[in-house]
Amino acid sequence: MGVAHGSNLLIYAVVAIAALIFMITRWKVYPFLVLIIVSLLLGLAAGMPMDTIVKSFETGNGNTLGHIAIVVGLGTMLGKMMAESGGAERVATTLIRWFGEKNIHWAMMFVAIIVGLPVFFEVGFVLLIPIAFNVAKRTGKSLLLVGLPMVAGLSVVHGLIPPHPAALLAVQAYHADIGKTIAYGLIVGIPTAIVAGPLFALLIHRTVKLPENNPLADQFIGEMKIKDDHELPSFGITLFTILLPVLLMLIGSWADLVFTPKTLPNSLLHFVGTSDVALLIAVLVSFWTFGAQRGFNRAQIQKFCGDCLAPIAGITLIVGAGGGFGRVLMDGGISKEIVAVAQSAHLSPLLFGWFVAALIRLATGSATVAMTTACGIVAPVAAASGAAVSPELLVLATGSGSLIFSHVNDGGFWLIKEYFGMTVGQTFKTWSLCETIISLMGLGLTFVLASVV
Repeated sequence: MGVAHGSNLLIYAVVAIAALIFMITRWKVYPFLVLIIVSLLLGLAAGMPMDTIVKSFETGNGNTLGHIAIVVGLGTMLGKMMAESGGAERVATTLIRWFGEKNIHWAMMFVAIIVGLPVFFEVGFVLLIPIAFNVAKRTGKSLLLVGLPMVAGLSVVHGLIPPHPAALLAVQAYHADIGKTIAYGLIVGIPTAIVAGPLFALLIHRTVKLPENNPLADQFIGEMKIKDDHELPSFGITLFTILLPVLLMLIGSWADLVFTPKTLPNSLLHFVGTSDVALLIAVLVSFWTFGAQRGFNRAQIQKFCGDCLAPIAGITLIVGAGGGFGRVLMDGGISKEIVAVAQSAHLSPLLFGWFVAALIRLATGSATVAMTTACGIVAPVAAASGAAVSPELLVLATGSGSLIFSHVNDGGFWLIKEYFGMTVGQTFKTWSLCETIISLMGLGLTFVLASVV
């Protein structure tokens, strides 16, 4: 691959992303179609063999949907059961009572940090969004003021704090100490979440006005028949049902500590701890706690499950197509070029880790892909550089880089855009900016920590 071809690839990638944004914002073409068209054209421009372009797109699409379609489907069912039974209402009223209406944005951030620990960003998002809709409706506040602190909390744990799956992979790659990483992750992550979440939300919700009517919110709030207190499921039962997948995933991640690897009990715990199985179990439990116990019969529960899947079909297709676009960037050699640029820059290991992860994140859209790929590249370079750098801080720097500027090739971008009922432009101003604050502040605090420890 010649040098010209290499720099051309980077230009094609920039043009492709610009074309994506332009077609969706200016011409209002449906994002699912735009992502397919741009992916195919980018593959052609990058000189990929024609017979592999479609295959590459389908592989990326399938790999993304293989995880996300199941997670979003099951998470939405759980959310729907919680909404119909009044569970979301119970959590919303309890949070409002504990924190007060004035501080509800703080409550949402802390709940997100707790729920987000063992689950992927998308899982945490679909579990919590019904509560956000309910809180916004109850307090009459903008969904941004309630929702942004929530997604900031989820995002920070996604990138910085094990036992989150992405952070856990980085801990293994850098041979970091998990206890220290959690401690450092909290020191860096909590102030970062506070600035990017509640403080940023207080600022931005004044300038970005969301539409009055949000069909997805309507589905989760229902008719908002204000139920008597005794009609609602108790706070304890509701919390148990929502946190059940979280607990099962935690137990799965501890399986090796409890039982010898490769034994039946160990395999069983790992199996139950996968996000798909944990969510499935929680949905089945919710049929009892939120369904039968609240007086719903089997036909009603069936209907809830069917009804809640229709609105997420479009989102799921778009998220998958974003994964396809990311895969074309990888298979076309564009991601490789980005890494080569980073390696030739000769940065300190922490900055290098952040930079590689940031570039891969911008190119592929996935924080998890950015983190795992960057670790593989950075670990040998950091070891060879001879600089004494703490592996725990490398995890944090790489994690911060993997969260930068979420845009049109990131499934999370579309998830948030659709659920919040925003335009692409508004999503850039709110969510993409929130992610960038997390990334830069995470890096800054990691450097501060490096000068102390």
